[in-house]
Order: sequence, then structure tokens, then C-alpha cells
Amino acid sequence: MQDISTIADIRLLVDTFYGKVREQPLLGPIFNGAIGGRWPEHLDKMYRFWQTVLLEEHTYYGSPFPPHANMPLDQRHFDAWLELWHQTVDGHFAGPKAEEAKWRAHKMAGMFLSKIEYYRHTGSKPLL
Repeated sequence: MQDISTIADIRLLVDTFYGKVREQPLLGPIFNGAIGGRWPEHLDKMYRFWQTVLLEEHTYYGSPFPPHANMPLDQRHFDAWLELWHQTVDGHFAGPKAEEAKWRAHKMAGMFLSKIEYYRHTGSKPLL
């Protein structure tokens, strides 16, 4: 297997991963409900996000957390999300960027969960 090195690799990773998310019993209803008919738009945003993060080609501009702030997510959801992410990465890629993709996803999941719990418990709202 090759490492993640091109936008085509990012597209394969994102498309495969979100195909699994859409079918996963715990995650699918939440993501399908939040995204609705805007999957092509969401996938394009995710291509740009991971292209920026992994390939250091700055194509993503935005804040990834706010759209997730009020989603009904807890540790179980992030565990399932990470399991699918690791399966997808490991099923298609091997190398330093593949390992970085898994590491970054783990860090992002921890940060998102922490922020969601903070906003849920304090009643405050995230800055947009």
C-alpha cells in the first residue's frame, strides 16, 4: 500500500470513510440528519480540510468545530468515528501520512468531545 500523497488519495479516504459513516447505525442517523441532501458540499469541504491538514496545501478556510457544537454526540460516537477512520486509513494506506491522519483524527475527536461537553454543561455557545 502507498501513503497518502495526493488529492486523489484524500478523495478516496474521505469518500470511503463517509460512505461507512452514512451506513453506521450509531453515526448514520446523526450525520444524515445534519447534512441531509448536502453530502456533495460536505465531502468537498472534507477534501479541502484533509488536503490542508495532511498535504499542507492550504485549501480549507473555516472553523471545523461550530457545525458539530450542538450535535447529540458523546464518547460512543467518537469511538465509532475513530474506529471507522482507522479502518479506512489502514485499509487503503500505509506510511507516515497515514499514521498522521490517524493521530490527527484522534486529537480532533478528543478536542471536539471536550468542547461539546463544555458547551453542553455550561449552556454557553461557541464563538463562530
